[in-house]
Amino acid sequence: MTDPHDAIIDRLLPLIPHLGWTSRALAEAAGDAALAESAFPRGVRDAIAAWSALADRRMAEAAAAEGLEGLKVPARIRRVIAIRLEQAQPHKAALRDALALLALPWHAPLSARLAGATVSAMWYAAGDKSADFSWYTRRATLAAIYGATLAFWLRDPSPDLAMTLEFLDRRLADHARLHRIIPRRGS
Repeated sequence: MTDPHDAIIDRLLPLIPHLGWTSRALAEAAGDAALAESAFPRGVRDAIAAWSALADRRMAEAAAAEGLEGLKVPARIRRVIAIRLEQAQPHKAALRDALALLALPWHAPLSARLAGATVSAMWYAAGDKSADFSWYTRRATLAAIYGATLAFWLRDPSPDLAMTLEFLDRRLADHARLHRIIPRRGS
């Protein structure tokens, strides 16, 4: 099922580098200021949230289409993050500006909610079905890894993801190494 806001978001993203995340950009993307206000009552906040949800859905669809079941969990997570960044690559400036807005203190609840939804979508796309305490620890760990990787990607000037994926590989290796040296309960 397609969200009716998706088309507006798709038209909005190319406008962001020139107009920023503004009501003017929303009105141009919607074709009408009243339609933009109706679609996104809280303006830019709602548009950023709609884009994040759209990106989560598209990432999950792409991961499902690839069929990651044959990969081990770290490889699935790596691939899901790579898909997310590949899909965001054409809109790097828009994402940078959205993250700058979300970094404002009054947007902290929205930022936390969107980050939580994204890492949850990543885990589900990677096949996670946990329902115990590991559900929380997996998402907290992935939030740190993805956040660091996203920050690196935003500064990565290369046209491909090679340097960013190398950075991600190091973060995943660090996590695996840390996981091995922490004694398990009862050991």
